Amino acid sequence: MRTPVAIITGFLGSGKTTLLNRLLQRPEMAGAAVIINEFGEIGLDHLLIATPSENTVLLSSGCLCCTVRGDLVETLADLYRKRHESVIPAFDRVIVETTGLADPVPILQTLVTDPELAPLFSLDSVVTLVDAVNGAQQLDAHPESVKQAALADRIVLTKTDLADPSALAVRLRRLNPAAPQLTALHGAVDARLLFTSSPYEPRFYESHAHSDNVTSFCLRRTEPLHAVTLSLFLQLLAEHCGGKLLRLKGLVDVVECPGRPAVIHGVQHVFHPPAWLDAWPDGDRSTRIVVISKGLDAGWLQDLLEILDDEVQACSIS
Repeated sequence: MRTPVAIITGFLGSGKTTLLNRLLQRPEMAGAAVIINEFGEIGLDHLLIATPSENTVLLSSGCLCCTVRGDLVETLADLYRKRHESVIPAFDRVIVETTGLADPVPILQTLVTDPELAPLFSLDSVVTLVDAVNGAQQLDAHPESVKQAALADRIVLTKTDLADPSALAVRLRRLNPAAPQLTALHGAVDARLLFTSSPYEPRFYESHAHSDNVTSFCLRRTEPLHAVTLSLFLQLLAEHCGGKLLRLKGLVDVVECPGRPAVIHGVQHVFHPPAWLDAWPDGDRSTRIVVISKGLDAGWLQDLLEILDDEVQACSIS
């Protein structure tokens, strides 16, 4: 069984270390290994984390989106090996706290595509913290902040005791309508609401919103798709739309596997091979594909999906 990896991200000063420290004091988080990424010559955040030191790793040579990406692969592989050899205490999840300057996309790509990591670790959820005091200004001034919020499975509003988050919450909901919003007061939040997410969690919304040049929409289909259609659709997205595609995740009803939905997950040009559930996780049996992008058109993608399946169906009949 693969070990889930959760990403905690958010711009500088959003309260990531405070939240992580509070989380790790909870009994249900006792089995977590932690990777702390800091930007700069001297790392301090790891000294503030309440978790066994042998399960805490500091990456301080740069941000995870660039020079440390290889170190992340090496660190996760090393954690797995040490757990297997009982060198460190057993852990049942990994939490990666990124520097506030990090672009989450390369991190997600690494987790889902690295040939060494993919069989051992799975992406659990992306948790993005947004500071109620400075969040709006950061969204205006820093593209990294926008991308962090757009890619989130969960958005956590912090410092709400210092500023009214209402307008910011509305903006974030336009930016990422599929991400539930939570509030953390002095870092306190229910871990069960953060880390139960997965690429196939049935939290898909019909919202199609424009904010900060990011669109979010859901493609739906009631009839099952052919497996070849799904393969062609993902291939075309990767080859022709990857630069605009921030993230894709969904459940797909496939003709050849009735009752067992395919889980799809992609980040820009990179798509993880579909995984298969033993059963549908909810009462909705329709295909649902959430797309978060910069400039992709929902109607065009929906038409592409339908046309591809019509062609595949025609070829199978002939």
